[in-house]
Amino acid sequence: MWALLRGGYSLRTLLPLRGEWMGWRGLPRSLVPGPPRRRYRKEALPALDVPVLPITTTEIRQYLRTHGIPFQDGHSCLRAPSPFAGASHHKDHVGVATSFNLFIDKTTGRFLCMASLAEGSWEDFQASVEGRGDATKEGVLLSEAPEAVNSEEVRRIWDRAIPLWELPDPQEAQLARVMFGLSKVTDDTLKRFSVRYLRPARSLVFPWFSPVGLGLRGLKVVGAEGQGDQVHYVETTIPRPGAYHNLFGLPLINRRDVEVVLTSRELDSLALNQSMGLPSLALPRGIACLPPALLPYLEQFRRIVLWLGDDLRSWEAAKLFARKLNPKRCSLVRPGDQQPRPLEALNRGLNLSRILRSALPAWHKSIVSFRQLREEVLGELSNVEQAAGVRWSRFPDLNRLLKGHRKGELTVFTGPTGSGKTTFISEYALDLCTQGVNTLWGSFEISNVRLARVMLTQFAVARLEEQLDKYDEWADRFEDLPLYFMTFHGQQSIRTVIDTMQHAVYVYDICHVVIDNLQFMMGHEQLSTDRIAAQDYIVGAFRKFATDNSCHVTLVIHPRKEDDDKELQTASIFGSAKASQEADNVLILQDRKLVTGPGKRYLQVSKNRFDGDVGVFPLEFNKSSLTFSVPPKSKTRLKKIKDDNGLVAKKSSSGKKGTVPQNSEMCLDQVPNP
Repeated sequence: MWALLRGGYSLRTLLPLRGEWMGWRGLPRSLVPGPPRRRYRKEALPALDVPVLPITTTEIRQYLRTHGIPFQDGHSCLRAPSPFAGASHHKDHVGVATSFNLFIDKTTGRFLCMASLAEGSWEDFQASVEGRGDATKEGVLLSEAPEAVNSEEVRRIWDRAIPLWELPDPQEAQLARVMFGLSKVTDDTLKRFSVRYLRPARSLVFPWFSPVGLGLRGLKVVGAEGQGDQVHYVETTIPRPGAYHNLFGLPLINRRDVEVVLTSRELDSLALNQSMGLPSLALPRGIACLPPALLPYLEQFRRIVLWLGDDLRSWEAAKLFARKLNPKRCSLVRPGDQQPRPLEALNRGLNLSRILRSALPAWHKSIVSFRQLREEVLGELSNVEQAAGVRWSRFPDLNRLLKGHRKGELTVFTGPTGSGKTTFISEYALDLCTQGVNTLWGSFEISNVRLARVMLTQFAVARLEEQLDKYDEWADRFEDLPLYFMTFHGQQSIRTVIDTMQHAVYVYDICHVVIDNLQFMMGHEQLSTDRIAAQDYIVGAFRKFATDNSCHVTLVIHPRKEDDDKELQTASIFGSAKASQEADNVLILQDRKLVTGPGKRYLQVSKNRFDGDVGVFPLEFNKSSLTFSVPPKSKTRLKKIKDDNGLVAKKSSSGKKGTVPQNSEMCLDQVPNP
C-alpha cells in the first residue's frame, strides 16, 4: 500500500487509511538537532523526610483571605491578582483582566501568571507575597524563552517549511494531502492555523506561538509512515517532549468563547474548525497526558468536549482528563464506527455536528441501571484486544496468560531472595513504558541511580560501560520515556507514599506505579504492633488507590521463609491471605537454580482475575544486557490439562515427562529445535 505513495496513487484507495499516533522519532539527518542536550530533565518527585500533607483548596483560600488577596473561584484553578504583572491593565488572550490573571491550581497550588508567564510552586507564591527569599516581584520565576540553540533550530526549520499551496509541483501537493488525509481540508484552514510543509522530511509543521506575543516558541513536525494498510503519524517536537506545552489553536481562541473541543491530534483540530467553526485545541502529547500547566488556558470555557480518538485507550484517557478538568463541565465523544476521530469523519462525509450532540456527560451521580452501562459493555466486546490492555513486546508468553496490562488493577509479585525480582520487574515495567504507559517507580530498596542504570542497560540491550560513546544517544532516548522516580529510600510512611502517588497521577497522568517493596513501609506504621495487621492496611490502601485513580499498581512482596526445595505458591506470600485476595494478578518468580544449581527461572502466573488463565513459562537471564527472555533454543507451548486429580504432566516429543508447578492450571511443554 505504501508503495502507492512512492509511485502512482489512488485517492479512492488512500483516503480511507486510518492514522495512528506514534512516538517521537528523529528528523532527517539534515534537520537533526545539534549535539545531545540534557537541560530538559524530568524533575523527580520530591522526597519527604517528614510527612507533609499536600496543600488543599481550603488552605489556599484561607491563606489568600488572611493576606487580603481577592480571588475568584474557577473550575480547576483560583484566579487572583498577580505580583508579577506590570502596571498596565490590558486583558490577556483568555479575556481576564490583569488584575486577576494569576491562576492557582486547586490541587497542587502551582501558579501561572498569564501576563508575564511567571510560574512556580505554592511555596514560591507564598514567598513572593511575603517578600521572602528570591521569589520577589522582580519576576525571577518568569518562564524563560527557548534557549538560543533551540530558537535557532526552530527558526531554521520554520524558515525552510513553506505553505502547502505554494509547492511548485501540484502533484507533490496532492500527494502530501493524501498522505495526511487533508484532501477535504482547505487552504484557508491551513493558512488560519499557520500550518506549513517541510519538503525534505515530507512532514507537516505545526507552530507553537507564545500566548503573550513573544513569538515562535516551538514546533511539532509530523511525518507519515506506511505500515501494512495503515498510515502511521510520527511526531518530533522542539523543544523536547517534556518541555513542549503547546495547545495548538490557542491564538485563535476568542475571549468570548465558552465552549471548546479538545482533540489528540492537530489534524483533527483542523477538520473540526473547518467543518463547524467551533473553537478547537489539540493536546501537545495526545492521549499520553494533560499537563496541569495547561489548565489555566482552559478556565474560560464553561463546556469542554473531549473527542480524542476512536479506540478504547482514547476513551479511557478522555475520562481521566475529564476528572482533572472538572467532570461537571466535560462531555465525551464515545468511540464507534459512526463516531471516528474528526478528520476521518470529515473524509467520510459524516455529520460532525450530530456526533458532537451525542457526546455524553462525564459526570453523573451514580449508575442506576444497565442502560447506562450497555454502551461501555459493547465497547469492550467490540474491542477485545484493547479491553485486555497494553501488551508486552518482550514477554509474549505473558500476553497469552494475562492478555495485557490493564488500568485499575493490583498485581502482587514475589520470588525468592536473590532470584532477580527487581531486575525482572524493571524490564517488565520498561517494556510497558516504551509503549507509552506513564510509569512511576518507587524503589525503597536500591537507589534510583542504580535502578536507572539497570533500566538504561535493558533499554539499550547492551553494556554501555563498554561503549560510552553511545551513552548520550541512548540517554536522550531514555529521557524521553514517560518514566518518573520517587526519591524515597528506606522505610517510609504509607500516607506519604500515597500522597506522592496522588500528586504524580494528577501532574504526570501516571498509569502504572511500581512499589519495590512493601516491607519497607511497614516500619512506619503505628496502627498496631501486629505486622500482619499493618501489612493488610497497606495492601488495602494500594488496592483503593488503584481503583479510585484507574491506575495499575505493581506491588513487590517478599515471600515467607520456606524450605529451599519447595516451589513458592500463592500462600507463600508474606502476611495474611489479604494480599492475594485483593490482587487481580499474582506473579511468582520461580528460581529452581537456587535448589539444583545451574538451572532455569520460571515466571508463574498463579492468579488472573481478568479471564482466569494461569500457568508458567521459562525465563533466561542475559547478564550482558540484564534482560530476561524466552530461551531461543526451545519452542514454548502452553496448554490446559486436567484430570480427576487436577493437573498432570504432559510428555514431550522427546518422550520425557515434564513437571507442572503446584497450583498451576497450565502445563509447559518444551520441544527442542531439530
